[in-house]
Amino acid sequence: MADETYITDAKNTWCPGCGNFSIEFALKNVLAGMEKDGIPREKIVLVSGIGCHAKIADYLKINSFYSIHGRTFPVATGIKIANPDLHVICCAGDGDAYAEGLDHLVFAAKRNVDITAIIHDNRVYGLTTGQYTPTSYMGFRGKSTPLGSFEEPFNPMELMLCSGATYIARGYTKKMDSLQRVIREGIDHRGFSFVEVLQICATYNNMTEYYTPRVYDLEAHDPADFERACGKIREWDYNHDGRIGLGVFYRAAKPTFGENMREKEPVNGKDRQSAIARILESKS
Repeated sequence: MADETYITDAKNTWCPGCGNFSIEFALKNVLAGMEKDGIPREKIVLVSGIGCHAKIADYLKINSFYSIHGRTFPVATGIKIANPDLHVICCAGDGDAYAEGLDHLVFAAKRNVDITAIIHDNRVYGLTTGQYTPTSYMGFRGKSTPLGSFEEPFNPMELMLCSGATYIARGYTKKMDSLQRVIREGIDHRGFSFVEVLQICATYNNMTEYYTPRVYDLEAHDPADFERACGKIREWDYNHDGRIGLGVFYRAAKPTFGENMREKEPVNGKDRQSAIARILESKS
């Protein structure tokens, strides 16, 4: 099946130059590669939140679920627990994941739920025309902060490291090859994978001139070394100047939430399916 069939006919309303296009095409290419590797699209579910990023659920021709604001991860967790054979991909914005949905993000990492979080981090609420988010730099001027934000941003990758995420990577929408690589590796990883994507918001926060000369590919870095990963993640704190690494910062092998839960399950798979069927029949 040709990879162009992964794009729907829905009218695209992203702004010209929006970084969401790069993420959409990176995902399209990753999905096509998975299909070539024998993973059909029927085995993939995309969950999105609320925001500009969420429209990707309309534009990619795969099974998808629009959740409410900040609830991407509990929905994805439920889908994965109900059907462990599915590959569950979450797309969330920085406001969606780091503000409204922060507690859900932290607990998905803590539990090591076997899902992939792709954060479209343009560091602004674009859909609502330019309010600051938890990763906006201090002094950011927007609709809600005309004098400039008085808050320092947090480093979401550092937060994920201490929360228990077992795969932590960063991509950039101007570096398609490395972006596709970290997304595919994240999907293949068994456990909670977190892919932070520095995304250009062409209308309200275009940081191309800042990011492009500072990004570099991580080389000779051992992602199994927690302390080194911590050091690399802290090279740039989203506020002060610094080199911005791209690639896999941390990777670890741990039992997933589903595996731990199924160990305690009192019923076998056949009984579970029968129980689900009885519940569905009672609702019809």
